[in-house]
This record gives sequence, C-alpha cells and structure tokens, in this order.
Amino acid sequence: MDLSQHTPPPRIELDGGLTLRAFEAEADLPEFFQVIEESLEHLRPWMPWVAEHSLESTARFLAGRAEQWASGEAYSYAVVLDGAIVGSCGLHRHEDTPDDSVELGYWLHPSTTGRGVATRAGHALVEEAFRLPGVTGVEVVHDVANHASGAVPARLGFTAHLRRPHEPTAPAETGEDQVWRLSK
Repeated sequence: MDLSQHTPPPRIELDGGLTLRAFEAEADLPEFFQVIEESLEHLRPWMPWVAEHSLESTARFLAGRAEQWASGEAYSYAVVLDGAIVGSCGLHRHEDTPDDSVELGYWLHPSTTGRGVATRAGHALVEEAFRLPGVTGVEVVHDVANHASGAVPARLGFTAHLRRPHEPTAPAETGEDQVWRLSK
C-alpha cells in the first residue's frame, strides 16, 4: 500500500508543551544523539539497534527520514517536550504488517517515562494513521516481557490481538511478540 498519497502534518502541537515534529536531519543530530546516549541502558533490553549505536548510525537514521516520509514508507517524529527532544515516535510498515494497517512505534528518554507522554503522542499518531488512505488498523508490536511498551496501547484502547514467535534480537527479548490492534 502506498501511503504517500496523503502525508500526516510534519508538526503536531499537543497540550502541555508536547510537540511531535518531523526530524530535521543535520539540525537534530547533536541533540538526538545525546538523548540516545543518555537512554542507552533504558533502551538496550528492547531495541536491537542500540548495539550498533554511534554518531554515524544516528546520522544515517536521520538522513533517511525525509526520503521515507516522502515515499510513505515511514513517518518519524521527534518527541519534543518543553522545547527539548525527549524521544522518537512514528508510523511505519513492516513486511508482516497487514496491508490495511500501519504500526505505531515509540521510545522515550527515561526521565520522561511514566508521565503520559508516549500515550499522548500515540493518540495523536493513531488519529493521523486513520486519515491515511486505506488504513483501517493500527498495530503496536513489542516483546511480551516489555510491559512498559504494552501499557501504551492498553491505555489507548487497543486490543491484545495475537502473540507470535520472533527471533530475539535484543537482550531482554523472550522470542514472543505481543501484537495489539486498534481498528477504525
């Protein structure tokens, strides 16, 4: 499914000093890299890309965001709270994502967790997802042991849709994914 027929807004202003905005590759590199550096131990158990983390990998990630946005492959946002980047969220597709769906992903700096930021960002992106042509479902996929990730879709009204095996790629993964689904 080509999601480029409609694109979400590059900037979403929410209450409480929370903004989601499209990444600005070169401009965001120093701050985003620092946020990742400060979040490594928090992210390491669940995010396989942490093992390859470097300034170069962060620069490559940011450099690819505009092209992926334009093609409809992924819509990646910096999560900005009170003017500072505190994480990332986005809508994307994987090979196992159903054709009528997109996947919602998110992570936050550990000092920002537990304050409803991921839930508020997720709610805003779910609304945008359902504006995309042909999208009738949004999924969140996480390892069953990652209870913090599972709390977000539960608060947003998603249903625990299915569990499926996966090859663990991060240290704390059990090899079983929980797939949550919200339908239009």
